[in-house]
Amino acid sequence: MAAYLSFFLFLCVDVCVVTLFGATRPSPLLVPYSFTTLWAGGLLRFIALLLVTFLYPSSPAWMRCASGVQTLAVHTLVYPVYVTLRWAVGWSTLELTWGWHTWQGLIQSYAVSALSLLLWERYVPSVLTKKKVEPKQKSQASLQRLLGYMKPYRGRFTAVLLFVVASSLGEMAIPHYTGKITDWIVKEDEPDAFANAIKIMSVLTIMSAVFEFVCDLIYNTTMSLIHTAIQSQVFECVLKQEIAFFDKASSGELVSRITKDTNDMSESLSEELSLLMWYTMRLIFLYGSMLLLSVRLSLFTILGLPVIWIVPEFSGKFYQTHAVKVQESLAKSNSVATETFSSIKTVKSFANEDGESERYKKCLEDTYSLNKVEAAGYAASTWTNSMSSLALKVSILYYGGQLVAGNTVSSGDLVSFVLFELQFSHAVEAMMSYYPRVKKAVGASEKIFEYVDRKPDVPPEGSLAPKTLRGHVRFNNVTFAYPSRPNERVLDGVSLELKPGEVTALVGPADAGKSTIVRLLERFYQPPDVKILLDDHPLNDYKDQYLHEKISVVSQEPVLFARSMRENIKYGKTDATDEEMYEAAKQAFAHKFISDFPHGYDTNAGEKGDEVSGGQKQRIAIARALIRKPQILILDDATSDLDAESEHMVHQALLTNPNGRTVLLITNKMSGVELANKVVFLRGGKVVEQGTHDSLQKNNGPYAEFVRLQNTSFHRNAQENN
Repeated sequence: MAAYLSFFLFLCVDVCVVTLFGATRPSPLLVPYSFTTLWAGGLLRFIALLLVTFLYPSSPAWMRCASGVQTLAVHTLVYPVYVTLRWAVGWSTLELTWGWHTWQGLIQSYAVSALSLLLWERYVPSVLTKKKVEPKQKSQASLQRLLGYMKPYRGRFTAVLLFVVASSLGEMAIPHYTGKITDWIVKEDEPDAFANAIKIMSVLTIMSAVFEFVCDLIYNTTMSLIHTAIQSQVFECVLKQEIAFFDKASSGELVSRITKDTNDMSESLSEELSLLMWYTMRLIFLYGSMLLLSVRLSLFTILGLPVIWIVPEFSGKFYQTHAVKVQESLAKSNSVATETFSSIKTVKSFANEDGESERYKKCLEDTYSLNKVEAAGYAASTWTNSMSSLALKVSILYYGGQLVAGNTVSSGDLVSFVLFELQFSHAVEAMMSYYPRVKKAVGASEKIFEYVDRKPDVPPEGSLAPKTLRGHVRFNNVTFAYPSRPNERVLDGVSLELKPGEVTALVGPADAGKSTIVRLLERFYQPPDVKILLDDHPLNDYKDQYLHEKISVVSQEPVLFARSMRENIKYGKTDATDEEMYEAAKQAFAHKFISDFPHGYDTNAGEKGDEVSGGQKQRIAIARALIRKPQILILDDATSDLDAESEHMVHQALLTNPNGRTVLLITNKMSGVELANKVVFLRGGKVVEQGTHDSLQKNNGPYAEFVRLQNTSFHRNAQENN
């Protein structure tokens, strides 16, 4: 019911506006301004109906979007456009100019509107139905984000716009003065005019080139600054994501998004957007110059432009369709070749080489047949492009010749107009080419901004950061499953205690949950129901940075950066002195071999530490952990690659005298476990036994059995190596 009422309201407002202008028809004051009245009436109808659409609460939703505005524009402006085009080609328009506000004209406008809506709905679906506007909204949001990055450089972009305007104006010199020269030659007067025109053209052209150079310089340097800002922000936002995010996303994907996507977007915006901006400005000045020379020729040109777009579109679709078929045929022949080579033994065993050759040859013949059709389609597409463009130019020359014969325009004006039209057509084609590329670049930015907008899926950071930390850790009946495997429990009711000044060893088979305990202690994963206490406070209450300053972890396969030994060790504490670095290296028994390098601590570790051995890498990682003077030290198989002597020295330094820190040792090597104050044996995500190494051995339970298996495996491996 509301829809019918809104339509009735539209009709009443429209009739009132038409009646108002019909009342002005007898006025002699408006007779000289028939075209002005015609367009003023159309625009007033458009504005009145637009106001009703957006102010009346029950108006249809589709009328409030772009399709509704387009419908109103067609309904109210189709008649003025029709009359103007008739006038442009020289037909009579006197009666039509004053006939639009008759009842007959009103009914015709509604008939045309209904027909246009039906055609639009038939060939451009989802105008009257509810459309999915999410992609468009995303593109608009991304565009607004990109414009936000440009705001700090408003002054630069203003200068770019001014230089674009100046450069575009300079481009108008050659066509303009060429026409002037033609008139001077025809009239055979003003002998100095030719030389003056050449001078002016040269000066303006050179100035235009200089302005264009300065414009490109400012624009490209500014876009480089914006690219740097975007890439830096994306990298920073990715680093702040939770560990579960990195578990799901591959490193290659992240690097590609940060580098390749931002580079592609920036290059497109630097090149395509600048060209689109330049051609748009040039298009405005070109068409303005054409209007100044001849309004009728300008309207005639606009009338002919759709022809040179629509006709090649059909031939282009034919060519594109067959080009796809050719690619599919090539893929099929490649598949045959790949299948044959991958199964070459089977082919030869059945002596079917000739059969496979014939099969491949048949595929190539099919491809050749499609290639011929594709070549014909390409030739037809090229021919229609050339012929439609040529037809427009010939039509302009023919119509322009009639205007010259009727003394409506001069010969020079016609020459200038043709030159302007050539550049105008090229500018239109360029805009149609670059606009989709700019939209694609904006679309690419949507993927980039997904990382910028993504909020880390972790609880709010705590605020606790006490000056002193004892390092007393308690796991109280902790059950945990990784977010990627929510139905698979990794820890099941784990309870354990890590005391300051003691070494606690976690022992157990693979997949027992030992490394998961470390990840929870580092707060890489923060499920709300995990009950982990640090100095009697929930772990989530501590500030993230503070927590990682007090906890240091050395893993079995530590990562070294492609930097110097000095930078790798000080990575744990960037403001550390060289004396602190040397002390940490000595505690890790790394100082001697680092000093023996040709460049000492300035020696590069190589990509991922490839320039040093596995044992050296582990000792550097231990030094990196110790330089922070952590209150909680976690050694996750940190000495697995050390020889027996080095491992014994490291164990003696770190395990026999913890210096008040809490040490968590994860290993299955009994040489380290025997030095621990307490052993926690895990299996299947559960704590099976706890106690000292000797007491658990005496119990002769699961731990003792595990130790016997470990010793048997160790002796077997030793015999095989010998």
